[in-house]
Amino acid sequence: MSDNGCGFPAPGLHSFLFQPIFTIGGFEFNKVMLLALLTSLVVVSFFYAAFGRAKVVPGKTQMIAEAGYDFVRRSIVYETLGKREGEKYVPLMVSLFFFVWIMNVWSVIPLAQFPVASVIAYPAVLAIIVYVLWVSLTFKRHGFVGGWKNIVGYDPSLGPIKWLVSFIEFFSNLLVRPFTHAVRLFANMFAGHLMLVMFTVASWYLLNSYMIPAAGVSFVMTVVMILFELFVQAVQAYVFVLLACSYIQGALAEHH
Repeated sequence: MSDNGCGFPAPGLHSFLFQPIFTIGGFEFNKVMLLALLTSLVVVSFFYAAFGRAKVVPGKTQMIAEAGYDFVRRSIVYETLGKREGEKYVPLMVSLFFFVWIMNVWSVIPLAQFPVASVIAYPAVLAIIVYVLWVSLTFKRHGFVGGWKNIVGYDPSLGPIKWLVSFIEFFSNLLVRPFTHAVRLFANMFAGHLMLVMFTVASWYLLNSYMIPAAGVSFVMTVVMILFELFVQAVQAYVFVLLACSYIQGALAEHH
């Protein structure tokens, strides 16, 4: 029975908490960790099956994998970094794209029904990987002094306000950037899962009362939300990788 006394089991933070499947010492392995592990296995297995024994005339699996790989390479990496600079980062960006996408897709898979990215730790780790790569590339390309100038956007032509601009850029790039990179993915998946749970539970709840027509409306909304989530899941994977490429592009760009 819910706190409001109506009996409706309203979704909330408890919808994102799971009991451990097993515990070893102080380590607890739960459903979200299992789905994250399965995500890695699905991505690795799919590309191994597609390219492990690649053929000149590709089969269906290889054809799908090549289309996905080529989409990330041409539409994201090449468009942002160019072919010469971007080629070496294609494997990483393809891995990030499909890992994020599959993490999200679990929310509409029966039995799984939970987007891994709605737990902040997972997008945070991916954002940190991109952050470390961006910072290291910045100093590797420009040196210590040039790297700091690149990060803070130091521009002598701005005159007296150059220090204010540099402070804002420092705060934005080193502190806000990794936070927003992670939270953008997390917040979309968190909100989407909450909406799906709400309409799904409402459909069952209303079906067992005199408001069966309302249950039908709620069910239609559930289907609409699932289709919308499928779209958002792909978009969020695209945006995450696009931002990662834009950060790398900024690290490699010449400072003027």
